[in-house]
Amino acid sequence: MVPPPPEAAIHSPSSPQYTQQFLSNVLSQRGPSSLPYSEDVKWLIRQHLVSLIDMCPSLQPRTATFTYNDGRTVNLLQANGTVPMVYLDATYNIPVIIWLLESYPRQSPLVFVNPTRHMVVKDSHPFVNSSGIVSIPYLTNWVYPSSNLVELARNLSHFFSRDPPLYTKRNPNPNPNPNPHPPPGTSFSNSGSTRPAIPPRVYPPSPYGSGSGGVMGRKMDDQSEVDKKNAIDELMVKLHSDIEGLGKAREADMEGLFNAQGVLRRREEELRKGVKEMLDEKEGLEQQLQMVLMNTDVLEGWVRDNETKVKKIVNVDVDEAFELCDRLSKQMSDCTASDLAMEDVIYSLDKAIQDGAIPFDQYLRNVRLLSREQFIHRATASKVKAAQMQAQVSHMASRLSQYALS
Repeated sequence: MVPPPPEAAIHSPSSPQYTQQFLSNVLSQRGPSSLPYSEDVKWLIRQHLVSLIDMCPSLQPRTATFTYNDGRTVNLLQANGTVPMVYLDATYNIPVIIWLLESYPRQSPLVFVNPTRHMVVKDSHPFVNSSGIVSIPYLTNWVYPSSNLVELARNLSHFFSRDPPLYTKRNPNPNPNPNPHPPPGTSFSNSGSTRPAIPPRVYPPSPYGSGSGGVMGRKMDDQSEVDKKNAIDELMVKLHSDIEGLGKAREADMEGLFNAQGVLRRREEELRKGVKEMLDEKEGLEQQLQMVLMNTDVLEGWVRDNETKVKKIVNVDVDEAFELCDRLSKQMSDCTASDLAMEDVIYSLDKAIQDGAIPFDQYLRNVRLLSREQFIHRATASKVKAAQMQAQVSHMASRLSQYALS
């Protein structure tokens, strides 16, 4: 694979703030112009590049078009610049391009040495082939997520220092007016043979294209096309952001309406339950009213029947003032009287034991006997009451039949 020249190179200052802003912008783009990296690793890509620039400021991130062997092109991130190395106690800068392919960082990046027109790749180099592709052990043994670009740059510097991959071509036509002050960072050899050649200064490529990119065989867009593409990308990003914000607002409105609908439905159920309870209560009150009216008729009839008898009585005995009308009423009266009498006796025993008038064992024995007998009377009274209610219901039913017939 041969890397093409940068098609959308970013001509930017080398300040860390600008670099971080540039990476944030290109990695946050959405739509057709977005970079083909997974969303879950874009933050890691940004972190790797920022750490690389902090360690090696000569490498600068940019976006460019990469061409595969099958002709397919894709817009990717790259780090373009130089990697320092030490050879024979002198420091040189090796021009490289580090391409971050779509599978990065799960797979290793693609590294090229980028010789100038005065440089050649060393033949039979152990880590760089004739096309400039670098294959050091760190790239071969790339492990996600521990591997990163900072360690890659250090390994490149280490292996290049052991065996420089680039040498300067021997100039057949020397310059008749050599510069008496050679730029710093260059090295000369007295033997006249090839020597490690490092460009003394690396200038960032112009967005209008460069004539030195012949090995890549690509032509960059002119400035108007770049501006047009950038404007379209910004418009797409803004449009996507507006649509996303509008969608979130509508979702919030729908959520509020659904919540209000749920509250209204709960209130509807509560109202229906309340109406049903009131109707049931109304029916019960009507039944009670009917029973009261019937009892009133019975009492008024009894008063009319006994009004003349009461006037004739002069001396009335309390025990004979009320005459029980049936056997159940007499039995209920006896059970109730016995129950209340035993309650009074038990109360008197409580007072006596508190005053110390009787022994405690005698108190317990009497209370046990009285409680057992009181329980029997109360059980009998409960059964008698149930029988009276049944008789009363039968009597009321017969009276209702008489009212219906009349």
